[in-house]
Amino acid sequence: MKRKRIAAVLLVCLMLLSIVGCSAKSGGDDAQTGDAGGGEKIKVGYDIYYLGNSWSVQLYQEFKWNVENNYADKVDVTYVESDNDITKQIANIEDLIAQGVDVIITTPCDTTALNSTLQEAMDEGIKVILLAATIDGDEYDSLITVDETDFGATGAKWLAEQLGGEGKIVMLEGIEGVSTNTLRQEGAMSVFEEYPDIEIIADEAAGWDYATAKTVMADLLATYPEIDGVWSQGGAMTLGAVEAFQAAGRDLVPMTGEDNNGYLKVCVENDMEGIAVAKPTWLTRVALDTALDLMDGKEVEKDNIYPVETMAGLDEMKEAYFPDLSDDVWCGTELPEDVLQEVFQ
Repeated sequence: MKRKRIAAVLLVCLMLLSIVGCSAKSGGDDAQTGDAGGGEKIKVGYDIYYLGNSWSVQLYQEFKWNVENNYADKVDVTYVESDNDITKQIANIEDLIAQGVDVIITTPCDTTALNSTLQEAMDEGIKVILLAATIDGDEYDSLITVDETDFGATGAKWLAEQLGGEGKIVMLEGIEGVSTNTLRQEGAMSVFEEYPDIEIIADEAAGWDYATAKTVMADLLATYPEIDGVWSQGGAMTLGAVEAFQAAGRDLVPMTGEDNNGYLKVCVENDMEGIAVAKPTWLTRVALDTALDLMDGKEVEKDNIYPVETMAGLDEMKEAYFPDLSDDVWCGTELPEDVLQEVFQ
């Protein structure tokens, strides 16, 4: 009996030595930096901030497609979903921290409420990447977005010129509290302030959503007999506005939009001059590249703010849109057409 006990103790000791040895081998520089060459994948926590409009759906789908097709050997991703609810987003980020991910990629639903949680992540050595929206603070390693202020100003300048510097306009906002909405609005107002004969008769939030914008615009058309132009900070909202005008039997007026396929289609099919300002969903690829660079110890720009792309006039719109795909598609994408068709059947 004693020999059996001694043999069992020796076996346990050998097993412990084996575990310690394996741990030492896996705890080298490659494991700490997430170097794919060392056989270790980077643990990425991706916060699906919202799936309530087609752009946010495509943003998530483009991220997921990139992970599966271009980064499968480099990253392991844990997905959480926040439903544009800042309380839920905070809880999700805290959960990712507890899971010990290497990088968190998130689109903040609020400009200040998430800051302390992001700082908590950084204090734990987790890299924080903000994708497509920023915060009023410094609690992140890298921001990937476009110049939102210029986004709003570009459309506003075009609209003011179309109207000859005068007229009654309505404004369609996105989601209040998100930095994207605030900055685009500020950019537009900085332009309209230079045109005292342009009167903003209504300013309504429509959530960057087609159906909501169509309802909002229908109500505005019933209220205001004269609307000379529409400044919209989202293409799906503009499509809804166009259809509300058509349903009310009102002549179409100049409207700004985004690179939403439905908006571009409507402009082309109705020979309607417009401008599409783009915030491309391929920014997700940039976020993944940035995550790899951060974990490899490379120097990364803190604020990666890309210039906005524009499609102004029918010729440029005809070049950019997808005539055979859904209205819900966004044209600033690197997703193959068959994937876009599957996502937006």
